[in-house]
Amino acid sequence: MAVYQLPREPIFPHPDEATPDGLLGIGGDLSPRRLVAAYASGIFPWYNNDDPILWWSPDPRMIIYPDKFKLAKSLRQRINKKQFNIRIDFAFEEVIEQCKTVKRKDANGTWITNEMADAYIRLHQMGIAHSVETWEGNKLVGGLYGVSLGSVFFGESMFHKRTDASKVAFYHLTVLAQKIGFEFIDCQVSNEHLLSLGAEEIPRDNFLDMLDNAMVAETLQGNWGKFEKLLL
Repeated sequence: MAVYQLPREPIFPHPDEATPDGLLGIGGDLSPRRLVAAYASGIFPWYNNDDPILWWSPDPRMIIYPDKFKLAKSLRQRINKKQFNIRIDFAFEEVIEQCKTVKRKDANGTWITNEMADAYIRLHQMGIAHSVETWEGNKLVGGLYGVSLGSVFFGESMFHKRTDASKVAFYHLTVLAQKIGFEFIDCQVSNEHLLSLGAEEIPRDNFLDMLDNAMVAETLQGNWGKFEKLLL
């Protein structure tokens, strides 16, 4: 199966044209127009520093319904103790930098290139990329970021410097998603950590149908700091 060389225009082949591992296209750029077109079509960029830009639409797709987050007893206790404060869109650039640099046990290096970081910062400045952050006093100790279009949040990456700090951010993202009426959170590719938190795999065709329906909703643009009060 061929992998498409993308044209200069921000258009993509249908995700059904992807290879068995989900690779759909190569090349193009990370302009806001292309990124918005990609996410709205069920496609996302994922590549390493030495690679060209690669575009993916895996089958199956991993998502989590906001009301199906698995809140373990230990995590509930940590949340109830209020060890962390939750902020939204307060330090977006710092969240990306931490996601880029904090080492993970299950990964060597990072896929977040400088080019990608700059691209998502531009989307944040446009009001369509957001961060949910866990703070311990005045120190950022965990968080996540992603893109919001229609009634979907497309998760991109998370980090933690304290035990459970990223899980706490993810939990509060699901609470916020319920409060503002989001259909689901896209988790992209399956992994055991997300499965343990309640995420599930669905066929790509089902994902695309759900995505089409969710894109009808108005995108909640702007700084989401105003939604912090919904988490109190």
